[in-house]
Amino acid sequence: MLNIAKNTFKEIVRNRFLYLILFFAFVFIIFSLALGKLTIGEADKVIVDFGLGMIEIFGLIWVLFVGSQLLFKEIEWKTIFLILSKPIKRQDFILGKFFGFSATIFLIVLLQAMLYVAILLMSWIPITGLILWALLFTFFKLEILLAIVFFFSTFMSNIMTIMVSLMIYLISHNFSLLLDLLYRSGQEILVKIWSIFQLLFPPMQSLNIKDVIGSFSDFSLSFFMYNSFYAAMYILIILFFTVQIFSRKTFED
Repeated sequence: MLNIAKNTFKEIVRNRFLYLILFFAFVFIIFSLALGKLTIGEADKVIVDFGLGMIEIFGLIWVLFVGSQLLFKEIEWKTIFLILSKPIKRQDFILGKFFGFSATIFLIVLLQAMLYVAILLMSWIPITGLILWALLFTFFKLEILLAIVFFFSTFMSNIMTIMVSLMIYLISHNFSLLLDLLYRSGQEILVKIWSIFQLLFPPMQSLNIKDVIGSFSDFSLSFFMYNSFYAAMYILIILFFTVQIFSRKTFED
């Protein structure tokens, strides 16, 4: 598994799209400085929110358009037969690919976070614990999305994987809004069904604390620890089902 992870990481860092992503991410993060100066009032909040948003958006693009191809290319190009002909367990193959790509997500988030922190320091904006937690939660969200992408890649086409994963990502960010709309419509049964249905979706909304930076900070440590644990468990559960499906999958030559 470790060798697969290393080879996956080495292969992906040679991908020119990685450097294109980083280039535009850096440009947009730096652009937050100009955006803050153009804003009348709350310039600090604009810089903080915009920078965190760009880190997540470019990470999202990376996971959806590159992460979704990892398993699909192996199956489509028939290289999966060469790999599985070796004494490699299928679960090691999946986990190796996942952790190898996770290393690139960590690299992207880290490099963007370093520039982001530098921008905050240049703007004399205090780097609060909430900002650091927001960066960590952004990484967790991208890891959850990667696990979901891997899961659907085992039985869906590349395009369908991107579409379904993106839909889950967007819905899980807006559960409270959807529940509020159902509650206002007076559909109590639908509210209960939707509340139960919410358990199947990742905790993206709970991890989305960047929207409240500057307006709310009364979070307890248990909130961060609970959601970190929840995110980790969700990733493990999705990976478990991914391994189960892939282990039973038959490949046609």
